[in-house]
Amino acid sequence: FFFWEFETRSSLAKKPPDVTKSRRLKTEQLLKVDDHDFTMRPAFGGPAIPVGVDVQVESLDSISEVDMDFTMTLYLRHYWKDERLSFTSTTNKSMTFDGRLVKKIWVPDVFFVHSKRSFIHDTTTENIMLRVFPDGHVLYSLRVTVTAACNMDFSRFPLDSQSCSLELESYAYTDEDLMLYWKSGDESLSIDDKISLSQFLIQKFHTTSRLAFYSSTGWYNRLYINFTLRRHIFFFLLQTYFPATLMVMLSWVSFWIDRRAVPARVSLGITTVLTMSTIITGVNASMPRVSYIKAVDIYLWVSFVFVFLSVLEYAAVNYLTTVQERRERKLRDRAVREQSLPCTCGMSHTRTMMLDGTYSEADTNSLAGYTEAPMVPDEVVPEKQEHMVVHLSVSSESTNTKKKGIRALRIMQNTHAIDKYSRMIFPGAYIIFNLIYWSVYC
Repeated sequence: FFFWEFETRSSLAKKPPDVTKSRRLKTEQLLKVDDHDFTMRPAFGGPAIPVGVDVQVESLDSISEVDMDFTMTLYLRHYWKDERLSFTSTTNKSMTFDGRLVKKIWVPDVFFVHSKRSFIHDTTTENIMLRVFPDGHVLYSLRVTVTAACNMDFSRFPLDSQSCSLELESYAYTDEDLMLYWKSGDESLSIDDKISLSQFLIQKFHTTSRLAFYSSTGWYNRLYINFTLRRHIFFFLLQTYFPATLMVMLSWVSFWIDRRAVPARVSLGITTVLTMSTIITGVNASMPRVSYIKAVDIYLWVSFVFVFLSVLEYAAVNYLTTVQERRERKLRDRAVREQSLPCTCGMSHTRTMMLDGTYSEADTNSLAGYTEAPMVPDEVVPEKQEHMVVHLSVSSESTNTKKKGIRALRIMQNTHAIDKYSRMIFPGAYIIFNLIYWSVYC
């Protein structure tokens, strides 16, 4: 028994050391993390430390017109040199670490200007990578999603192009302490070819840099990721322009409906007006409440005016029709009263017109200018008289003119002149408006 216990203790004493712990101690010794104060920037008190930046855009997630912002996911990489992290290596290979070492060393304090929300992805762990080279050069990379403001101009919406920018800047260090720059110029920005948006076409990505001044703290280096977006028009053609155009064309149908069909023409006019109101409300609900007129507002409100004018046109036609019928009724009642007073009026080249009480205003107007002959004695008039016999003297020159006037007035009785002119004026004016509109905004 004692011999077995002695052998066991001997085997435990000869157990090899923990490789993980030895590796951790070696790493700390190589990077000398505990030997330096990493709360201060490298070369503190000396010239500004240059920090190079490059960005790889992974996705452009969304563009919001209502909130006037955009959301972008990107890989943000920083490059700088910190001699405090230099180490000796025979193979000259770098050492790579995760986000746990970042909290122990100095890293640039870059933030996104005008950002509303941002976060570093943490599935399954924080998406942070730190790579240290033997000469002290450091690569610090992280995967971040940021939502930033974009000042959009909707004066040409939806035939517009929007220019937005994502701005990077050091929060604490001015240009005297930290020089932020694009590591490889325009090549510092790379984009995934598969990036696409449903409503926009991505036209251009480019980088710029400039100095930003704050009155209380000083000058800072600021980097810009600029991109231009052009809106796809086909969606708005189907959802806005085509329905509005069809509603305007539908309002023209009332010009071909009988002016006496009041329910049909009134219901058609009200339906088109309400539909246009719904289209305008739907478009404005998905847009910010800007204080200027948009291109789509011009088209929709002009279309609304055309629809509204078609309703007013029928109101005018109905009023004039009522006035005309009232005059005809008065003339008809007067003719009935005068049937009991037959007379014969005659001159040279006379003609006879039979008036049976159903004549129109045009017929009575055609009697103007005729002279009345002496009355015929009562004995000549038959006892049962059904018509009033009137002898009129009509000159050969004015006969054709009066016939044309009567024919024109009869046509106006069936189709009012306002309806006839509206059939040509409304479509012509709307076509001219469309030509001007699309030539200006396209």
